Order: sequence, then structure tokens, then C-alpha cells
Amino acid sequence: MLAQVNHDDERSMVQCRTDNDGSVRIKILGSWDIRAVRECPRELLERLRSVGKPEARWDLTQIKDIDAAGGALIWQAWNRTRPRNLLLRPEDAWVLDNLAALPPELPADSTDARTRVDVLRSLLDMLGATVDIIALLGAVALESVALLRSPRDIPGREITATVYRSGAQAIAISGFVGFLIGIVLSYLSGEQLRDIGAESYVVNLTGFAVLRELGPLLAAILNAGRSGSAMTAQIGLMRVTGELEAISVLGISPVRRLVVPKAIGQLVALPLVVVWTDLTGIVGAMLGARLQLAIAFRDFLHGLVRLVPLSNVWFGLGKGALFGLLVALISCHFGFGIRPDTESLSAGTTRAVVTALTAVLLVDAVLAIVFSHLGM
Repeated sequence: MLAQVNHDDERSMVQCRTDNDGSVRIKILGSWDIRAVRECPRELLERLRSVGKPEARWDLTQIKDIDAAGGALIWQAWNRTRPRNLLLRPEDAWVLDNLAALPPELPADSTDARTRVDVLRSLLDMLGATVDIIALLGAVALESVALLRSPRDIPGREITATVYRSGAQAIAISGFVGFLIGIVLSYLSGEQLRDIGAESYVVNLTGFAVLRELGPLLAAILNAGRSGSAMTAQIGLMRVTGELEAISVLGISPVRRLVVPKAIGQLVALPLVVVWTDLTGIVGAMLGARLQLAIAFRDFLHGLVRLVPLSNVWFGLGKGALFGLLVALISCHFGFGIRPDTESLSAGTTRAVVTALTAVLLVDAVLAIVFSHLGM
């Protein structure tokens, strides 16, 4: 009995013959490379499985060309187990040897278990980082109290440098972003309010959004990307060059020398950046309202002072200070965790920025829910 199963282009062929004693002989012929099997690999696999049996005698000596693609199909048809009766050319044995050396696929249960382990590990890492950051906050508080007892040791130069980098150098980008956000918010909200005849409410909407949420949030996001990454890179580079170890050998506290000035500088600089972002956002909102809804600048300002309580401004400034401290602590924490190699430096800086941005958004959401009735 002779049965032939061949590919559409007749390049990959399988011959199956049953002898008089009932034994099955399967001969694979033609080309079994990527060019021959890529057209319909599933069909070839089904044909191999339909004629193949575990006790069959396989003859692969007539194959012209074989590579990993064709060998993988045959190996899959064998259920990843080499048959006992196999004839194979020595120059083709490397394909099956490499496939046999591959690790077996994990069952679905093992994959699910590994996924659960990875999720649990991520949660534990997040919890550990949170505990470490809280501990760093406590160390900063203790060192700050110690500095108040000895004002001569206050690192004024480092604090002013942090204020300059986080505040003065961020004026251009924060003002530009705030101005654009104000215009966009005014245009989008004004278009919808005009349809229902409530154009004057654009003052309420933009005033509350900019002063309460967008101003502090935009300032914190820009600060995390600019100043946060710089802080992590600075401390990480000190780890790479061995300066941190030298500071410790000299008996100088790294927290007092590096973290406290950055935390205090952030507490001072970011509320000022929030004020500047709020002002530019309001200017952008006024311009958008003037161009789209013909609301005069004076009317916009009068409505803003009358309708938006001052408590929203103070709330936004408080969030700015909190976000600045949070970015400083997270950046310094990941900076101290960097290993003395350049790859760890880049990875640690990336993790610091991502973590700071995520923490800012989470804290902002919590504050928005807890203090939802403040200033309304």
C-alpha cells in the first residue's frame, strides 16, 4: 500500500507504506526549509500527524534541504520525542539535536503560577520601596531637626542650588505648558458651554481646574521628569565613582549631605512653580475665552475672583509642596539603590521617573477624593 501526501508546490512530500507484516514505513522527501513550509505549515503538520504513528519507521534520508522551520514541524508531529526507528543523514542530525535540547513548554498551570509569582513579587517590591521611602522621610526629618539645633551646619548653598534647578530653570517650560493647557481647556469647555448658553461658566471651570488640579499636577509631572531624574542620576553617579563610600568613610551622613538639601529645596521651589503655572494657565484661559466667547479680560478676572474661593489656591500650593517632597524622596531612594555600573544607573533613573509620576498621580487622586468638598 502506497500513499503519498505532498505540499501544493510538490516540494515537501510524505510517503506512507504499510508492509505485509503490518509495519508502517514513512518516508519524507523533498525540501523542508523555510521557503518550502512557510505557505501552509498547519496543513503539513496535520498531514504528518495523520500518517505518523509512534511505532512507525521514519526515513529522512531522502530529504534535500532541512532547516529549523521544517525540523520544527516534524518534531511537533513526533510530540517532541524522537521515534525509535529513525533513519537520518548525519549532516541533518544537528536540526533534531537542537530541537531536542530545547526546554519543554510549561503547562498552562505553570504559566499561571509564574504570572501570579511575578505579580506577587512586584507587589512585595512596591511595598518594600514604600517602606524604604517612609524610612528615608523619617531620616530626613531627624536630620532637619538636628540642623535646626546647629544653624551653621545648614547646607544653604545646596538648598539654593536645588531651588534654582527645580524652580528658576523650570520657569520657561512650565509657563509654556501652563499657557497651552489654559488655552486648550478654555477652547474645549467654551465650545460645549456655548451650545447650552452657559458661556460665563467657562470662568468657573477653568479657574477650578487650573488652580486646584492642573497647575500643581503639571508642575509636579515636569518636576519629576526634569529634577527627579537629575537627582537620581547625580546620586547614582556618585555611587558609580565611589563618592558615596568616601562620604561615609569621612563620617558625613549621606542623608544630611544629599537628601535634606534636595527635600527642602523641592519644598520651596515647587509651590513657586505652581504659582507660575497657575498664572500662565489663567492667562491662556483668558485668551481662549476672549477669542472664542468674546469675554473681556476684566470680566474674566472679576468672575475668577468672585467665583473661585481662595482656599483652592492654597490647596494647590499645598499639593505642590507635597509633590515636590515626594519626588525628592523617590528620586533619592532610587539613586541610593543604584549599583556601581552604568547599566544600573540608566535603569534606576528610568524607574525613579516612572515611580515618581505614578506616585504623584495616585496621591493627587486620593487628595481629590478626600478633599472633594474643600473650596466648593
